[in-house]
Amino acid sequence: MGVNNRPRVFVTRLIPEAGLRIILDHCEAEVWEAPLPPPREVLLEKVAGCDGILSLLTEQVNAELMDAAGAQLKVISNFAVGFNNIDVDEATRRRIRVGNTPGVLTEATADMAFALLISASRRIVEAQEYVRGGHWKTWEPLGHIGQDLVGKTLGIVGMGRIGHALARRCHGGWGMRILYVDKFRNQVAEEECHAQQVEWDTLLSESDFVSVHVDLNPETQGMFDRDAFAKMKSTAVFVNSARGPIHRQQDLYEALVGGEIFAAGLDVTDPEPVDFKDPLVQLPNCVIAPHIASGTVSSRNGMAEIAADNLLAGIQQQPLRCWVNPM
Repeated sequence: MGVNNRPRVFVTRLIPEAGLRIILDHCEAEVWEAPLPPPREVLLEKVAGCDGILSLLTEQVNAELMDAAGAQLKVISNFAVGFNNIDVDEATRRRIRVGNTPGVLTEATADMAFALLISASRRIVEAQEYVRGGHWKTWEPLGHIGQDLVGKTLGIVGMGRIGHALARRCHGGWGMRILYVDKFRNQVAEEECHAQQVEWDTLLSESDFVSVHVDLNPETQGMFDRDAFAKMKSTAVFVNSARGPIHRQQDLYEALVGGEIFAAGLDVTDPEPVDFKDPLVQLPNCVIAPHIASGTVSSRNGMAEIAADNLLAGIQQQPLRCWVNPM
């Protein structure tokens, strides 16, 4: 414990006031306020002696970092839904609680997935650059023609909360047929959206739009590779708002350049941030956003509050509000 028996914590980035105030009111907290994440050697130094860590996806929380923190470390609260940056097995072995922030960003992320879908399919960013470049001289009958949405087929990879939210938007608003691949059946999505659970190859070959909503794990890493893109329609649009390593970036580039698929919309890349010199960045048929799917006021405030609650509960050895490794 820190001064006046207040627990010591390290917050690896500046988070919204809604959560930060909770932490500062109850803990001796050091907050990394620089615009970029703390360098690894600094991070290892800062966590020393801490009872809790509030981390982001940019921090690799492994055995090395847990060793640096010390035996008193009780909780790792991740400011994210995903937690592939944390060695959960190692944390569990050490009886360290791990928390995440699901639920509050479902609707915002589904909105972003659809924004990428419509932007890529209708070539909106490409058209904007055309205007900004001073090329717009007249209305062009053959200019910037994109793909239709109404009545098309959407393939969702991972029919969890976010995938289901996207399905509701596309089925209810645009009358899309919904296909999905998932280990588990989502009967609610089937009832609400007439979604059909299908095999992987069926989803790839029949979908006009393919949107990714699965966790990053050994099974999903690289699942969208050269073979997957080759099975998709030449008019298909690929959307990834989940995790960058789920698609193989070079394979996606080749599929877009070679006309195997029509366009892509990405909120995530591999690596992240993407190198500006990466040829994928220069493609007119690839829309790339800087991982902003949860970037709304309510979503980020909700994430901050949950992360703060998880941090305090873990320090007190209480059940976490959103618990990755219940023990």
